[in-house]
Amino acid sequence: MSPRILIVDDDPVQRQLLEVLVHRFGYGAETAPGGEAALKRMAAANEPPIDLLILDLVMPDLDGMGVLGRLRDKNALVPVVVQTTNGSIEAVISAMRAGAADFVVKPVGPERLQVAIKNGLRLGALEDEVRRLGDKARGALSFRDIAGGSAEMERVVRLGERAAKSTLPVLLEGETGVGKELVARAIHGASDRRGRPFVMAKCGALPGDFIEPFLFGHEKGAFAGAQEKQPGKFVEAHGGALFLDDIGELPLSAQGGLLRALRDGEVDPVGSKRPVKVDVRVICATKQDLIELVKAGRFREDLYYRLNVHPIGVPTLRQRRDDIGDLARRLCARFSAEEGKRLRGLSAETLNLLAAYDWPGNIRQLENAVFRAVVLADGDELTVAEFPQIAAQVQGFDVRIPPLPELAPLPARREPELAHTGMRDQNVLALLDEGGEMRRLDQLEAEAIRFALAHYRGRMTTMARKLGIGRSTLYRKMKEYGFALTAEEPGSTDRDAAAEPGDEDAA
Repeated sequence: MSPRILIVDDDPVQRQLLEVLVHRFGYGAETAPGGEAALKRMAAANEPPIDLLILDLVMPDLDGMGVLGRLRDKNALVPVVVQTTNGSIEAVISAMRAGAADFVVKPVGPERLQVAIKNGLRLGALEDEVRRLGDKARGALSFRDIAGGSAEMERVVRLGERAAKSTLPVLLEGETGVGKELVARAIHGASDRRGRPFVMAKCGALPGDFIEPFLFGHEKGAFAGAQEKQPGKFVEAHGGALFLDDIGELPLSAQGGLLRALRDGEVDPVGSKRPVKVDVRVICATKQDLIELVKAGRFREDLYYRLNVHPIGVPTLRQRRDDIGDLARRLCARFSAEEGKRLRGLSAETLNLLAAYDWPGNIRQLENAVFRAVVLADGDELTVAEFPQIAAQVQGFDVRIPPLPELAPLPARREPELAHTGMRDQNVLALLDEGGEMRRLDQLEAEAIRFALAHYRGRMTTMARKLGIGRSTLYRKMKEYGFALTAEEPGSTDRDAAAEPGDEDAA
């Protein structure tokens, strides 16, 4: 889903103009005639969340400063771009101190408004990600830290909030990479055990002989290699929560001990003569169908019914496509900060591409794709060119470069024989043809442009700069030689091309 922007202005003409611009930028837009109407819309629980506010400072009922004050009192984190007819430094400072992310002066130009919106969305995504990472470090991650407002995730949140109010075991079901651990942490962070230990154990990570000592602990000398006493994961999580990932891979030998821990609140450390009392909230996750494992004799039936008290199915990313844009913006903000890059976010075309892809690896695959794009990005936002593997699999977004067209040869002329030389490196421009004759300049130029197209993945601004020519000149030469891109560079316009430094056509 594209970011949703709420335009607040008492002037109906100004509201309509801004709405048209916002739609042209590729975002969703809503309007409100005043401050009170804006606050009422943002508080509506059954409406999609607002990602950014464009707020007029001068309004009759509740002005912009009043709206900013109300938002600050409610700890609302939505970024705000204020607009005013007064461009004085005092008005700007007052709005910024009240919590505005940026400001524009009426009448605002499309380019300035687009930059302000991108900066605001980037700031909002970065603040959300910083808050989420902080909550995770404190063990206080909650459901507000889970990105997405789709109906599927709202169902997960409702079930998770119910689970957080009890101490019953929870079973999270879903494919690999859908975010089961994040849901488990949110359940823990929303419960009365928040702030206490959240311990994670992967049941399939250790051989069967070591899983029981790993979970339940062991005494010194209990088996070969046990050089000291270890408490085990259940004791480590005492008073808090234990997250057992891939519970379907837990060996049958350890399933009895887990059943006793759930039923009696006791574990038997290997080599110990006495059980140990534990107070642990158990949250399990599986990507397998446990009832099928029960039928196959690989999972205890009594343990299955003990765990399956409060099941929660976590949807795949392709089942919650409306959340992909929000997730991608958060990831872009985080990775940009980590890599020291000033990226404003993702273009509207890129968000459409990511929403159209099926993501078999779910959120984990999306994280890897966005991280790679951030590392390789040259511009100030992520475009389709930064996701070539994804674009190649989605109809209408292929960014492959077409082959070099054949050039008509000139009539042959008789010249003195010259020595034949060969160049074997495919990255070296061949100066001679197969007959040993010098190649024409237009052929050499066409081959250089073809190589640049492939090397810079169709990014026209970068190609023009590296080739030492203006962008409009590059477009003209490509047209002369018969090149055609299947996906134009987002944001490229004739006006931008005409302003390219060093372009002799713009003089």
